[in-house]
Amino acid sequence: MHRSFVGVSAGCGLVLALGLSIPAARGDAKPTTIGVDEIKAGMKGHGLTVFEGYTPQPFDVEVIGVLHNFRPGQDLILVKTPHPRLNITKNVQGMSGSPIYLDGRLAGAYAYSLRTFMIEPVAGVTPISTMLMELHRPLPPGFWPLEGAPPLPHGTAQTPQRHAQRGATQFEGEPGSYDVETHRQQLAARFGTASLGQRLPDAVSGIIAAETPFIVAGIGARALASLTPLLEPLGLEPLQGGGSQITPDASAPTHFVDGGSLGVQMVSGDVAMFGFGTVTHTEGTRLCGFGHPMMNAGDTNLPAAIARVMWIYASEQHSFKVGESARILGALVNDRQSAIVVDETRRAPMFPVHIEIKGVTGAPRTSWNVQVAEEKFMSAGLSATIIGSALEATLSDRRDITWTMHSRVAIRGHAPIELDDFGVAVGGMPDASDWVQSHAIHTLGEAINNPWEEIHVDGVDATLEVRYERDVWRLRGIDLLDPIVDAGEKARVVLHLRPYTGAEVTRTAEITIPPELAGRDVDLEVVPGYEVVPDVAAPENLDQLLANAARQTLRPRSIVLQIKMPTQGVTFSGHVAPRLPAFALDALRPTTSNVAPEVIASYVRSVVPVDQYIDGRDKVKVKVRAKLR
Repeated sequence: MHRSFVGVSAGCGLVLALGLSIPAARGDAKPTTIGVDEIKAGMKGHGLTVFEGYTPQPFDVEVIGVLHNFRPGQDLILVKTPHPRLNITKNVQGMSGSPIYLDGRLAGAYAYSLRTFMIEPVAGVTPISTMLMELHRPLPPGFWPLEGAPPLPHGTAQTPQRHAQRGATQFEGEPGSYDVETHRQQLAARFGTASLGQRLPDAVSGIIAAETPFIVAGIGARALASLTPLLEPLGLEPLQGGGSQITPDASAPTHFVDGGSLGVQMVSGDVAMFGFGTVTHTEGTRLCGFGHPMMNAGDTNLPAAIARVMWIYASEQHSFKVGESARILGALVNDRQSAIVVDETRRAPMFPVHIEIKGVTGAPRTSWNVQVAEEKFMSAGLSATIIGSALEATLSDRRDITWTMHSRVAIRGHAPIELDDFGVAVGGMPDASDWVQSHAIHTLGEAINNPWEEIHVDGVDATLEVRYERDVWRLRGIDLLDPIVDAGEKARVVLHLRPYTGAEVTRTAEITIPPELAGRDVDLEVVPGYEVVPDVAAPENLDQLLANAARQTLRPRSIVLQIKMPTQGVTFSGHVAPRLPAFALDALRPTTSNVAPEVIASYVRSVVPVDQYIDGRDKVKVKVRAKLR
């Protein structure tokens, strides 16, 4: 009996697929889809999904009823899905989008479930009518870079400048202020989460979108733990249970099919990350799937892929498909409430990330190569996770380590940005979550989220060197050699530095006291060079933003003596005037415009190079007297 059903259903699936693409030839021909007004409790049909490999297989369906206005303008069909495997797994993450057929017609996509601990195989089905509306929705004119014109993402010829697209996951903040954690919090608020990972409507209804499993491979446990909170605001749940073919699987299909597996490929190569779901309906080279959003990002441009299913893991809380990406094909172009839409003819931009680790003797692997999709929020965070995971796999020693990372971020059409990060790790390297603070990740996020123009990242190259020592000196105190200093002369201090092992080291340093400080008592601060941010003007275009990124700190291996001045400086139109008298500031204030120079604190500094990194800071008070004539 079961064999007979499989044979008939497979045949029906072929007829349905053909029928949906061929207009009815006679007035009495049965429509290819069924509306919710025709669906009644007790109706039976079947669905299609991949249980193993690439080929969709049928499963039985029986209608429970229809929930009207479940989502704004969208009903929900409730169905039972009796099947030998689904009776065990109940609802399955990764089945989202599986087409459901009733009365021989396409009814919608398997898409919703109870929140947790399901005890029977019941699912919510998104009606096909809302999904087809999204499938047929045209892309907005000029949507970059889907028009296929060079130089983005893969051409070389020059084209007119395209303004930056303001997508749903865009960072909102002043250029130069990008931060991954701040960006994450913005998305949590923007997407309506009361607490991270808990969408308000779902918490009320108890019926949720069958979360898109974000399958990851090639990353360590600590890196996975840092990835989870990063993705929570997007409704994505990272699951370690997949892989990615370095080269396309020759046996993988060359086109998407109804009921076939569908991936949204965010990372490929030595590390893989992709959202996992199912194709609902194809029309030519376009298709709709999932039956719910992936990130609800609207118009977008992310790589799509055909995936291979290896098994369905059964869990009382969340069952999910496990598999791997087998062939990148097309691009996700629309991400909406009722469906995602993929176009096979589009090619979404990705950029290479190369990581080289030096100084680890006998490591099984020291070089990592991946491709990362360009996305306003995820590109920076996923790149940081990749760096952290590579270190986790290569350097698991619980020892004191001094590390330096030299990075090169290449933005097409601009000079590469050279960046340096460093640190001293006590008892082992930092977790993956710490790498979001690196200059390379900060610069990557700044460039992708710049408000002036669309960019393409040509690549990120990072070389990380480690030494098994605590290469840091602690500043234990300072002695002021000249408690009273004439204005215009030098104040001298002795720095007491304590290595991690060995005797104390002293250094003498000096700073010239500006004449305008005569008659004052001033604080002379001593701080590590890496803590001092140079004065830069607020960027007014992408070139200035990238130039500022390369000047994020003073010399890292240095000690800085600095005095805060009573006067102030300004930045304006890309220029910095660090010290201006009060009358000059008054003269610069416009009377007919609200566009004014930005006032900054003014410092006098002296940089003292040293061979080690310095930990700690201190200050002393200097009395400045007028110079005798």
